[in-house]
Amino acid sequence: MDPPHAVRDQATRPGRRSRPLGPLERATLAHVAVLLIFATWGYGGNVSWTRTGLDLWASLGAAITLAALGDREARSHGYLRPLRWLWPLGAFNLLVLASLFNPTFHPVMFGSELLYAQSAGPRWPWLPSSARPDRALQALWFFDGVYLSCFNLVLVVRQRRALRGLLALFAVNAGLLAVFGTVQKLAAAPGLYFGARATPQAHFFASFIYPNHWGAFAVLMVAVCLGLIFHFARRLATREFWHSPASGLLVVVLLLAVSVPLSQSRSCTALLLALLALAFAHWLLRLLRRQRKSTESIVLPFGAGILAILLAGAFAYHLARTEIGARLATTREQIAEMRAHDSFGSRALLYRDTWHMALAKPWCGWGLGSYPTVFFLYNTQQDQAADHLPMYFNDAHSDWLQSLAEAGVIGTALLALAAFVPLYRRRHVLRASPLTSYLLGGCGLLVFYAALEFPFDNGAVVIAFWICLFCGVHYGRLAPSGGRPAD
Repeated sequence: MDPPHAVRDQATRPGRRSRPLGPLERATLAHVAVLLIFATWGYGGNVSWTRTGLDLWASLGAAITLAALGDREARSHGYLRPLRWLWPLGAFNLLVLASLFNPTFHPVMFGSELLYAQSAGPRWPWLPSSARPDRALQALWFFDGVYLSCFNLVLVVRQRRALRGLLALFAVNAGLLAVFGTVQKLAAAPGLYFGARATPQAHFFASFIYPNHWGAFAVLMVAVCLGLIFHFARRLATREFWHSPASGLLVVVLLLAVSVPLSQSRSCTALLLALLALAFAHWLLRLLRRQRKSTESIVLPFGAGILAILLAGAFAYHLARTEIGARLATTREQIAEMRAHDSFGSRALLYRDTWHMALAKPWCGWGLGSYPTVFFLYNTQQDQAADHLPMYFNDAHSDWLQSLAEAGVIGTALLALAAFVPLYRRRHVLRASPLTSYLLGGCGLLVFYAALEFPFDNGAVVIAFWICLFCGVHYGRLAPSGGRPAD
């Protein structure tokens, strides 16, 4: 059992007052908070007007970065050292900007419709090229804005409690979205916002157009909640735990856990179950360690935990039983079809064709945002369709493959380094807190999931991913009282 006088945080001990947040810290936290909340309620950031709004708002992140550069205290105490992490972002920008001046497709008017036809060849074959420079520039604008906005959490914020408060706000926002989506689903709404906006995807959820995008976002938010819960579990005594924000976070986990199968996202339901199983194993390990230090039995808390899981599972199944049954039936039909045709279905063909597209320009790719324009040259499924009508694909349904096709090996490696360099530079503090472990674990699940789906096509998921990654690498480095960094 935890000590009876366990404290809430080291920062609250007598004589260890947290330093107040500065104006730039407040601006950074507010900027990131608005960025994610607007994206989540604005159709996941995946309609034109919300994406334009996100581009403009995220651009303010560069202004905050410049303001941080003028902070004398930050320079004298070494707070600006993380700027060295930005070299992959800079190199990626040079690659994309160079491709804008070397187009490989040109616009053609076909009646009143604007089409794009492949040119005879790029102007400079030895330079990176882009099939759609306009889309490449827009995609780069969004990525740069989001990356710098989230990077500012590392550059500017110097208090653990501030990061926890930001993450708790996002957890509450996700819980509200889960409630909204559940009510909308149970009411059989014909479209988003109870039918106020039509959607091309029948299995939408909350304000997200595609169920797997909601599922990916929900899994990441569950990881945030679990990290905060285990933080409180480590800091507080058992009685204090249930009077802390942790009890509310458990409710949010339940709401999100119900929403994922209700959205009919099979793959994200599997990811969520894996994450919850790991959390249960973590909790059980804590119980065993506590039992070794005391004479109390773990039978009662273990039994209570199992009962809670069974009740939560029964509640989730009761709400989502229709959707679960429908998706199970669809899964059985797909398996039967694959057996009948002795193949893995259209998804395998899509991956194969995308791989061929990537092999055509292996080093620098066809350019950001080029997939819908170029893929028709490599799409073999339109020849195999029963009605012989062309099949249009806007995404590769694999972010890994689509990145290779659009950015090539060099561009994809630079994108990976944009995440890996911060992780490597802070490798010594990545296990300093369960919050860090769950944040980075959730990011890892999304990276794994991106091999089989396209979660990073959703603006809200992209923003949430970089927030979790930078909060994860930064949290363990900060001193508990918000003073100078621990390292």
